[in-house]
Amino acid sequence: MAEANETPSNDAYGEQVRGERGAYERYLRGMDASMQQKVALTAAHLLCMGKMADMGMGSGTGSFSLAALYPGLSVVGVDVSEEMVAIARQRYTLPNLSFVVGDIATPVFEPGTLDGILDSSVLHHVTTFTDYDHQAAAAALAVQAKALKPGGVLIVRDFLAPATAQDATWLDVPTDDGQDDGQDSGGQPTTCSTAALLERFALEFRPLSAAPGLPLARVAEGEGPPLAAGRRRYRLTRRVAVEFILRKDYRRDWDTEIKEEYTYFDQDQFERQFATLGLRTLASTPIRNPWILANRYVDKFSWWSTEGAALELPATNYVIVGERVGPGQGVAWRHHPCEPIGFLKLEHFRHRQSGAVRDLVRRPHLTVDAVPWFEQDDDIRVLARMSYPRPLLTLGDGDSLDGSRAPGWLTEPLTVIADDKPFAQTLEDALVQRVGIPAESIRRFEPGVTYYPSPGGIQEEVRSMFVEIEPIFTRVELPNSSGFSTSGRVGAIEARQLLRAAQVGGLPDARLEMGVYELLRRRRRSVGPWIGAAINATACTSALPLADPCELAQRPHRRVFARVDQGAGFLQLKSVTIEELDGESRRLNQRQLEYVVPGPLSTRTASVALLAVVNGRALIGVVDDDLPAAQCIGGHSEILVLPAWRLPRSITSTTPARAWLAQRLTSQYGLQLGQVWELGGRYHPSPGSTPEVVHPMAWEVVAGTDAADGLHWIAIEELLPHAALLVDGHLRIAVYRLAHALGLLDNGA
Repeated sequence: MAEANETPSNDAYGEQVRGERGAYERYLRGMDASMQQKVALTAAHLLCMGKMADMGMGSGTGSFSLAALYPGLSVVGVDVSEEMVAIARQRYTLPNLSFVVGDIATPVFEPGTLDGILDSSVLHHVTTFTDYDHQAAAAALAVQAKALKPGGVLIVRDFLAPATAQDATWLDVPTDDGQDDGQDSGGQPTTCSTAALLERFALEFRPLSAAPGLPLARVAEGEGPPLAAGRRRYRLTRRVAVEFILRKDYRRDWDTEIKEEYTYFDQDQFERQFATLGLRTLASTPIRNPWILANRYVDKFSWWSTEGAALELPATNYVIVGERVGPGQGVAWRHHPCEPIGFLKLEHFRHRQSGAVRDLVRRPHLTVDAVPWFEQDDDIRVLARMSYPRPLLTLGDGDSLDGSRAPGWLTEPLTVIADDKPFAQTLEDALVQRVGIPAESIRRFEPGVTYYPSPGGIQEEVRSMFVEIEPIFTRVELPNSSGFSTSGRVGAIEARQLLRAAQVGGLPDARLEMGVYELLRRRRRSVGPWIGAAINATACTSALPLADPCELAQRPHRRVFARVDQGAGFLQLKSVTIEELDGESRRLNQRQLEYVVPGPLSTRTASVALLAVVNGRALIGVVDDDLPAAQCIGGHSEILVLPAWRLPRSITSTTPARAWLAQRLTSQYGLQLGQVWELGGRYHPSPGSTPEVVHPMAWEVVAGTDAADGLHWIAIEELLPHAALLVDGHLRIAVYRLAHALGLLDNGA
């Protein structure tokens, strides 16, 4: 085993040296730009104590950020470069931070000694400098997995190979953005056109191999879709196209970048590799950095299948998180249909005026989300249930719109089922007996948020209770109540980092996010920076009528639904036997579960926050609707909702989804639309009942009409204090996130 101060013996790593200090500084600046996102993506899976290694830490900025964020976490930055380590030691000093020289592909730490390992944009260096051997990455992961304690997490953030890597692809790139003679690739990387750079890339790629270069062919004019002016079309494999797209803008260090092969595993290969190492996958998410998409991808190239179909823009990065499990614990799920078990109830309601029938699924038992929290070192931390089994999420219609895979285990609030005891006593008993919080450490109870997570089809009310406790950095394995090999563990997580994780797709449970937003608002604490897509809407040219939330809150109550026996056939109840598997696909446990899906449509939902800026104020467009879930739970059917739709099964990615939504928004509301942004990461509204995944979006309204089919325009800052109007879960999430992105939640206001 290499000692901390030893230089690795593999001479091939010398190829990674980036020359003079200016080249180092350019590299460090490039790495630093993504550090905030890197830390955010790991936040939902880190505890505040223990020891974590930041492998191939580069500048050390990420290591420093983690150490500063978690004072109780010992962070060790590891890099093969002595100069990188020296720079990091000079720049960053904290009592819980250290840097060592080490080869991440060989044992650096003793087995079972780490609580976390982060590989950020580093494993592709391992494959590159071992003769482009993809199995070298697998071997490195195996070495690192052994260093984890049971419950420790391995987080990989790197590039992603396309699943159809060898499929032929047409790539259209500019000839008019630099020098291009149309004949050869002899131009300099800093001055040549993108087309000339691609031809140079085809000759030079992977120069450390025995046979550098790759096949590339120009496509004859007239073949395929119409070619834009100033573009040239090439035929190459999809993997090679991704390799070029990922590096085409790194021209100043071209001689170094051309040596590296960025992609090695596709998403399935990553997940299989983790499973064979005894790691359960907690997150598997392609990342599309909004800045890179806007400045380096959109209108900079086009790519197509050879059948002429436009392809979705490739991911800029990929994150996979694996948790090392203990003996006899599961890492995967398998399922098959079974007979109904009668847990969920399907009911039907007819609208008295229109006659339309709506289906509604009811869950038994009243549950409450407990959110224990404490304050220490100017941070608010919440106790969350981590790695809780949620296998129903894996039963949806394939990947999410962004290519992410639904996790089978979640970080979520502690859930308590109400019984015949007084509620406060029930909650206190659960915290004492299940979490190990001493009763004398509980300071006070405070009712939290109340909303309906998916009121269009599920009769479910989320209630939360904030419980202030004495500071406790606990890591308690919860008593087994799930019927599987584990029911997760409890850990303390910094509240604002949970919000950042949700903004970049690292926290797909919306209940915990909503609780944290409300907790910080009540404590008048800053929610921290928004690191999702930057939202910069232009002024709306129409004078949209402004609704008063106080008047909406006092509007007359309505009861428009009557229960009927015959349903609409929209919702379907399904029953499955879920099998929990170990890393060798052996069955450990099985349970029968029920869930609900929309029969004719997919389990993918899109919610749209219509954003209009009028007289300098940010307005959101909402609909005063009626839903049977609202009538069943609150006694009245009226409810403010966001425009939201279940998507057809044929729509599986972002671009066609936005085109479909734009048509619906334009035809239904008479709006002229502008820019559209992802409004944070996707989320699962009711993981115990449905595999539904929701993709929230913010859409700029450029112009509208005074009567836009029932739309009410409300100033966002005026809507925030009206909790009674925010009972639609999609609306509540959108309002919080949009207010955060626009700076309307600063200082906890």
